[in-house]
Amino acid sequence: MEFKGDSLEGSKHGYFMKQALLMGEKAIQSGETPVGCVLVHNDQIVGYGMNDTNRSMNVKMLQSHPRSALQSTDLYVTVEPCVMCASALKQYRIRNKVVDRSRLTGPSPSIDPSYPVYGGLFEKEAIMLLRRFYIQENEKAPNPRPKKNRELNTRFENDEASPTW
Repeated sequence: MEFKGDSLEGSKHGYFMKQALLMGEKAIQSGETPVGCVLVHNDQIVGYGMNDTNRSMNVKMLQSHPRSALQSTDLYVTVEPCVMCASALKQYRIRNKVVDRSRLTGPSPSIDPSYPVYGGLFEKEAIMLLRRFYIQENEKAPNPRPKKNRELNTRFENDEASPTW
């Protein structure tokens, strides 16, 4: 997977990542943690997924596609996958993983270092999705914490950070 050009935001990778962000937005609107992803095969989106409290979105999406096609398929996802999803990605042999929010967890801690991972194109947008979710009341939480006085932080430590492409 190559990332070239002056404007990655306008590239096909930017488009696919925006689609993953839209799935994250859909998740937050349904009261779920805002994690969204898309599977891309031959520059076509072949699957969409979002967080579901009781099932992992990556696993659900992977199960709906033939394993042979997944070896030449890329995953665009808004956050670093959990350990369960990371294991499934490796077992299904997804070709590449493109992650928006990896800065907070470091460089791909849940994946084998030899696994191709790219990230950072819309990292701020992915972080803002998470911030918007965690500032609100979560009625699904076992012991919800009152959050009435919390304010949404829209600042970033390094606003000049560039994508890690």
